[in-house]
Order: sequence, then C-alpha cells, then structure tokens
Amino acid sequence: MTVADKKLAAKIYLYLAALFITSLVVSNLIFQKFFYWYPFEMEVFGERLFKLSVGLLPYPLTFLITDAISEIYGKKKANQVVIAGIFASFFSLGIIYVSQSVPALDNSPINDETFSKVFGNTSLAVFASMLSYLFAQFIDIQLYHFWKKLTKGKHLWLRNNFSTFASQFVDTFSVITLLCVFEILPWDLYLGLIASGFIFKVLVAFLDTPFLYLIVYVFRKRFKLKVGEEINLDTYSA
Repeated sequence: MTVADKKLAAKIYLYLAALFITSLVVSNLIFQKFFYWYPFEMEVFGERLFKLSVGLLPYPLTFLITDAISEIYGKKKANQVVIAGIFASFFSLGIIYVSQSVPALDNSPINDETFSKVFGNTSLAVFASMLSYLFAQFIDIQLYHFWKKLTKGKHLWLRNNFSTFASQFVDTFSVITLLCVFEILPWDLYLGLIASGFIFKVLVAFLDTPFLYLIVYVFRKRFKLKVGEEINLDTYSA
C-alpha cells in the first residue's frame, strides 16, 4: 500500500471515528424523548411494542461503524474508537455540569428549570449508558473477531449479525436495568422497554448488513485488500 493510500485510509478512519463519537454523545443527550416506531398496536409484557427512546435512533450506527472498523482496520483500532467515545461522553457531562451551575438570566429563552428538566438526568443516564455500552461494544468487537477468525474472513453477514445480537442484548438489558435502578425510568416500563429496544436493534442489525457489505466492498476495491486483510495504520505516520 502506498503512502498516499495509507494517508487516505487514516483520514477515512478519522471521519468514521467522528461519526461514531457524535452518534454516541448525542444518543445520551436526547434519550428522554420517547416515541412509537411501529405503526401497529402490539403489546408485550403489557406495554405497546416499540415504545422507544429517540436516543436509539443514532445508537445502532455506532455498532455498524465499529463492525466496519473491525473488518477494515482491525480489533485494536475498533477498541480505540470505543474508548475515545467513552471519554467524549464523560467530557460532555463536564460541560453539562458547568452549564447547569451557571444561573440563567431572567430574560433567557431557556430558564434554569427547563434546562435542568432536559439535562438534569443526563449524568446518571450517561453513567448507566456507559457501563452497559462499555461491556456491549467490547463484547461486539470480541465476538466479531471470533467469528472472523473462525470463518477465515468469510461470511461477513454472520459475524456482523451474531456479534451485534449478543452485544445489543447485553446493552439493552443492562442500560434499562440501571436506568430503572437510578429511578430515571419507572419499573412498570421495564420489560416492555427491554423487549422493544432489543427487537428494534435486531431489526436494525439485519437492515444494516447490506450497508456493511457495501462499505467493505468499497474499501477492498479501493485499497486492493484480500478477504480478511486489514489496513495497519500503526505503520503510517502523518
């Protein structure tokens, strides 16, 4: 691979990392708004199915990106992006904390009460989300490379879906549990939210598989990569 190719690959990695971190941070900031995603009235555990937080909308993108980075750049680079995302989330908490401590003007369009109502639970929510997310993403990356090694780089659909299914269940179960323990969400929504969140994420995992194939195809064609071959950015220095 030429120096120009590695420079381009490093730039793309940076953009993928930026998309990942943005999706993660935003999902933690907007989680308090809920909506019904599915048009039919179906119930599970007494709750209407697909009652979802808007925070789930950008969240599946993070798993698509880590799978793409795992496939193209390897496990080490995928783990680095996850750690960077966690750092960015906690840094955003610091900004929110400072913003809450500054009193609003009397004529401020957003007063202290409204600001606290929107962002007041963010600290606990991000803490709960990060604990579950940390386990889920590392599980996803580990399982992804387990299946990649087992299949010798073939059957991309298998490692994309099987790794995501397991990690998304861990993420959904743990984050809903912690949010209920911290009394951010009521316990009467517990089972319904877990079922809705997990089913939604499984469906999205199926839907994003063609996009992962497209991303991998474009990378392999542009950088002339063999099946299972990864780009080693550690040997490149800008």
